[in-house]
Amino acid sequence: MNGLINYLSCGLLWLGLIVRAPDLVRHRHDPYLRAICAVLGLAGACFFLGAPPTVGAVNHLSGTPNLAAPLTYASITAYSAASQVLIVYWRGGPHVHRVTRRWIVTYAFVLLGIAVTFGLGDAPVERRTDFDTYYATTPFVAEMIVLYLVGHLAAVAVTTVSALRWARQVDGWLRAGLVTLGVGTLCNAGYSISKLIAVVARWCGRDWSALGTTISPVAAGLGAFVTVTGVLIPLAGPRAAACLRALRTYGRLEPLERELDELLTRRALRLPRPRWASPGTRLVWRQTSIHNALGHLDALFDRALYDRTHEAVLRDTGDPARAEATAWAAVVAAAVREERERAGGPERPVPVPDVTDLLQDRTPDPALLVRVAAALTTSPYVTAARLAPRGTAASGTA
Repeated sequence: MNGLINYLSCGLLWLGLIVRAPDLVRHRHDPYLRAICAVLGLAGACFFLGAPPTVGAVNHLSGTPNLAAPLTYASITAYSAASQVLIVYWRGGPHVHRVTRRWIVTYAFVLLGIAVTFGLGDAPVERRTDFDTYYATTPFVAEMIVLYLVGHLAAVAVTTVSALRWARQVDGWLRAGLVTLGVGTLCNAGYSISKLIAVVARWCGRDWSALGTTISPVAAGLGAFVTVTGVLIPLAGPRAAACLRALRTYGRLEPLERELDELLTRRALRLPRPRWASPGTRLVWRQTSIHNALGHLDALFDRALYDRTHEAVLRDTGDPARAEATAWAAVVAAAVREERERAGGPERPVPVPDVTDLLQDRTPDPALLVRVAAALTTSPYVTAARLAPRGTAASGTA
């Protein structure tokens, strides 16, 4: 075994930690954020310390055979404690700090027990992959093995029950995260259960070490990945949904910007297109461009055309929202045509508003702009408005 899976899992977990690190620096006193970072960091440490190459390196550099074993067990125990603390902070309540202290103190004693029993035991033969079953009958070392496995199993069992029970009381991204977290910790239970079965089998004179060397690493890797995914879903889910909404709105506004493109270019009303920007920033840029063009066309908007188109569409469809959007689309199309016809006259400078100003209450409603953009490409009323002279309307079209 070369530990490739361990190192890949560790890298993914620590990558998540690096992503969260800036928030931790800015909000270093937030216990919930500290717990998340502790879970990510310790989960990665479990995989890193448990990789056979790391085990060999630790044992060689320390000069103590199998020193990597208690270090790995200690990281697993600390990860179990961090998961419990995260659940407590996640749920909140009047006694959060008291409950977290109890979990921390309890697992501090487990860590102390691991150190003491390893010091009292004798494990002279280096075992990189089957330490648990090889030393399952060795005095004190056996107690250390059982101690960390029981501690890990108790932690994942409590976390699973707490997460799934709480998931029934909430909804949305939090519920999805809790269900995923519960499934992940349930997978994690497979690690300690398979190890315990192999140890008990060793006590009974049977060699089931394959359980500890093949099944338990898979359960641990899958469990850690799913657990951390569950932790990150409530944090990343809303952001991902917001980005998706921004992308969708950005794309649906494209027909309206295309209608105004010639005016935006000719009058230099458009700010530079952002590169390598987030979907939200791109959406603001497109809304800003549209707002600038509409502001320039404001004096050319035909109220009578709006009223006639609105009345005609409302009579045909009975949909007030569609009527409003189609009427605006017709007015915009007619204003763009008229402005183009007047372009040969003297130009008047039109200042480009500052983006920060537009981000306040001057930005048009995205929902209305989206409906206007759709009407520009589908409504015959807009086609008629593009062709009819000012002061007339194709209200009878359709």
